[in-house]
Amino acid sequence: MRYYPIFLDIKGKSCVVIGGGSVAERKVLSLLDAGSKVLVISPELTPVLKKLAAKKKINYCPKSYGPGDLKGFFLAYSATDDPKVNKSVFNEAKKEGIFLNVVDVPELCNFIVPSVVDRGNLLIAISTSGKSPAMAKKIRQKLEKEFGKEYAVFLDIMGRIREKVLKRSEESGKNKKIFERLISSPLLGWIKKGKKKEIDKFLKKVLGSEKYISKILFPKP
Repeated sequence: MRYYPIFLDIKGKSCVVIGGGSVAERKVLSLLDAGSKVLVISPELTPVLKKLAAKKKINYCPKSYGPGDLKGFFLAYSATDDPKVNKSVFNEAKKEGIFLNVVDVPELCNFIVPSVVDRGNLLIAISTSGKSPAMAKKIRQKLEKEFGKEYAVFLDIMGRIREKVLKRSEESGKNKKIFERLISSPLLGWIKKGKKKEIDKFLKKVLGSEKYISKILFPKP
C-alpha cells in the first residue's frame, strides 16, 4: 500500500495555498469546508477568491511564492503551473515537515486528495494512488448513485439515538442489539421515500418512548 488512508481533522489549523487560479480556488473551498484557516499566496486571484479575501474569509498575500512562506503551516497546496515553484515548495515542505499536495504531480506530494462521496457524516474516499484520477471520479459517480442523500439523514438520526441510548443505559449488550436492529431495519428506505409515520412508529417500537422519539426526530434548535 503506497499511501496510508487517513481522515485529518484540520479545524482551526493554518493551511496555505500557493496559487490563485481555478484549481487553487477548489482547494481553498475544500479547506474552508473543513474549518481550517487559509492563507492564499498569489499575484492574482479568481473572482471567488477575491470575494473571500474581501470578506475576510481567507487571508491573502499578493505575491509569488518565496522561500519561508510555508513556515508555521500545518498543510499546504501548491496549485501553480510552474515546475520550478512546485519543486521549491516541495523542498521547503519536506524540510519543515509539512503536509503538501502539489496538484497533479504525485511525486511531489506527501499526501494526495481522494475523490469523495459526501453524504453528511458519511464520507467515502476513493483513491487510485494518483495513477488514474479519472477512474477515481468514475467510481465516485457510481457510488453517489448507490449511496443517496438518505444516508446523511439516517446517520444524523443514528447519532442522536446513540447519544441518548448510551446515556440512559449502561448495558452494552442491550445497546448493541438496538443499534444492530436499527441498521438492519428498513429505515433507509423509509427516509428515502419520506415515510415519517413509518419511521416514527418503528423507532417507538424499538426504543419504547413516544416523548423520547419526538426529541430525536424533532430536536429543539
